[in-house]
Amino acid sequence: MDREVVAHEILNPPELAEPVGFSHAVLAAAGRTVYLGGQAGHDADGKVVAGGLIAQFTQAAANVMTALRAAGGKADHIVSMQIFVTDVQSYRDSLTDIGAAYKEHFGRHYPATALFGVTDLFDPDARVELVCIAVIPDA
Repeated sequence: MDREVVAHEILNPPELAEPVGFSHAVLAAAGRTVYLGGQAGHDADGKVVAGGLIAQFTQAAANVMTALRAAGGKADHIVSMQIFVTDVQSYRDSLTDIGAAYKEHFGRHYPATALFGVTDLFDPDARVELVCIAVIPDA
């Protein structure tokens, strides 16, 4: 039985650190769904930004938007967001500043979202990582 091959496009914008073992974004052909790889607070050199949770959240959100724009998307195309943090209480204590950083990058668009407290992230200096799915409408 022949299987249909599903085409997709791997997108790794040059403005982001070169990925190792993952892609920054994958544009699926069917439905123009974009699966955005986990974005932590890494700068273009792959180093975690200084400044703690809020600075890292701000950078992670900027990285999500850079990857999404590479696929032709914008913030209101995000349909799902998972937020992984190593310290849930610190996240709760920083909600006002996190909210301001969120609105700076995503506006007042609020996709289906979940927050997960985790022991570690891949980069031991990372405090937060965002994973998103977006659906870009057909033109």
